[in-house]
Amino acid sequence: MFARIRHFLNQFFNKSRKINNEPLNKVSLIVIIFIDIFILINVFTGLDDISKWHISPTQAYPCYSDWQNYREKDTKDKDYEIIKRSFPYSANNKYSFQQNYLQAQIGHLGKVEPTCLKYGEYQDKINNPQNQQIIKTIDQKQAKISTLEQTNRDIRAKYDSTLLEKIAGQPREQSINQVSAEKAKQELDNNNRQISTLKQENSNLQNQLLAKPESTSFLTFLKDGNQFTQVDKGYQKASFWYPSIQLGFQSLFLLPLIFIALSVHRFAEGRGYGLISLISWHLLVIFFIPLLVKVFEFLQIGAIFQFIFDIISQIFGGLLFLINYVYILLIPLIGFGVIKFFQKFVFNAKVQAANRVQKSLCVNCAKKIRRSDSYCPHCGYYQYLECENCHHLTYQHLPYCKHCGTFQNSSKSIN
Repeated sequence: MFARIRHFLNQFFNKSRKINNEPLNKVSLIVIIFIDIFILINVFTGLDDISKWHISPTQAYPCYSDWQNYREKDTKDKDYEIIKRSFPYSANNKYSFQQNYLQAQIGHLGKVEPTCLKYGEYQDKINNPQNQQIIKTIDQKQAKISTLEQTNRDIRAKYDSTLLEKIAGQPREQSINQVSAEKAKQELDNNNRQISTLKQENSNLQNQLLAKPESTSFLTFLKDGNQFTQVDKGYQKASFWYPSIQLGFQSLFLLPLIFIALSVHRFAEGRGYGLISLISWHLLVIFFIPLLVKVFEFLQIGAIFQFIFDIISQIFGGLLFLINYVYILLIPLIGFGVIKFFQKFVFNAKVQAANRVQKSLCVNCAKKIRRSDSYCPHCGYYQYLECENCHHLTYQHLPYCKHCGTFQNSSKSIN
């Protein structure tokens, strides 16, 4: 196996650095590297764009996150918090909630969950001018409360030092504070009364907002377990399949490019077009790199990972570290499969030799030679080997003798 890998790597680097078995000059190599980088960046950009063609689970179920947080909270003001989220942070937002949800469908595959559109419709009903004024008043009062609380913190800091000075018997005129302890306490009490009043006013406004018909309808909708269960199941299913959908679209983007590059490379090699063969080879490698990256990403977060995760969880319970053992076994197998693919379809010497012999080309460097040439005048490669049966000379790398038809052991080829 190691010999095959070493042979594969030698062929890989020879194809990447040579034109018709002649090494590239440094300037040409730098130019090709820049071309490779440019194309690779554009390939990854294209992959990123096509992976977003189908809407994500978050876009398909835009209400799921807020709805789930609401159901998990046990605070007394969670009703007000979810109602407040119906008011956009920006006043310049020209779209309603429902319209914002529908924007995800434009130019993309997939649909927004109807239940979430209904969720957005409830939010739009709450977001009316009268309720906006209530929220604005609450925010203004809350800002006053925050200012008074900060003032109290400053006063307490000064009050504590003034009280210490008084205990120590320090004269009033030598104090570092301009406000006496008595006056500081009086101001604190006054601020606390204002804070208490403002909080009570805010509580009344919040209750007023929650009592609105549009708010009560929305809260009733949120507390409907059947509605949330439908959204939750849909979101989990979409999250499970989304990595597979992304990989499918990314493969749809890459596989035609790989097929075209491979076809051009084989054609150029068969015709002896060295430069075209080199460039198409680099393109083939560049198109394969993102495919391998995306496959490994899929194995980490996609449906296969979830399937393995579920099986191990069921069989071994909390021993989830066993997933790493599975990947340690799985990834080398995938790598071996990739190497076998290249060996069979790209670096297959028998397939290359058959095409080259038919076109009177050297079986090694693919340059034009005469049928009477035993050695290639371009690379010096010997074209024949002795048949094990009839002992006549037959072509290297071809499976059968051209004289007696006996199968040839390719491992005895002269290199």
